[in-house]
Amino acid sequence: MSYFFNISASLFLIILQTTVMPYLPLMDSFYDPLIPFIVFLGLSRPIRESLPFVFFPGFIMDNLSGSPFGLYLTAYIWVFIGVKGITRLVQVGNRLFVIMLIVASGVLVENLIFLGTLTVLGPERQLGSNTVRIVTIQVLWAVWTGPVFLMIFKKLQGRLDAGFRAIYARKGDS
Repeated sequence: MSYFFNISASLFLIILQTTVMPYLPLMDSFYDPLIPFIVFLGLSRPIRESLPFVFFPGFIMDNLSGSPFGLYLTAYIWVFIGVKGITRLVQVGNRLFVIMLIVASGVLVENLIFLGTLTVLGPERQLGSNTVRIVTIQVLWAVWTGPVFLMIFKKLQGRLDAGFRAIYARKGDS
């Protein structure tokens, strides 16, 4: 039942990012909450199972945003590839420091892809004077909240899997 969890979590985070977070003053410099979810998929699921759930939120975010089509999808794919590459080199396990670095790196990669697209597509300088400050704030947010998101995703998926196993076990007894 991880498919149900992945779809639900993706849709919840998309709705949170597009409808709630823009109107909260504290969240004006918050990073994309789908990045910890993509990192979670890269750390906990095989490629075959998690890749559709990297494409799904990327496609939806590309349709909802005013950015060039494929920008979010490209960012999410590169973050996912980076997480899979890091897990081949480093044994992540439950090391908090490594997880903080992975989530912060994912946020930084997404911002670099967005800023690179802005500089390539625009004829004149389009980057604001406070771009470095906003990216720094987002990376710091990711350092502190990224591991919390990952723990929440892990606990929720574990509880959902246990609940569905209990339901299927009761059906098998009848």
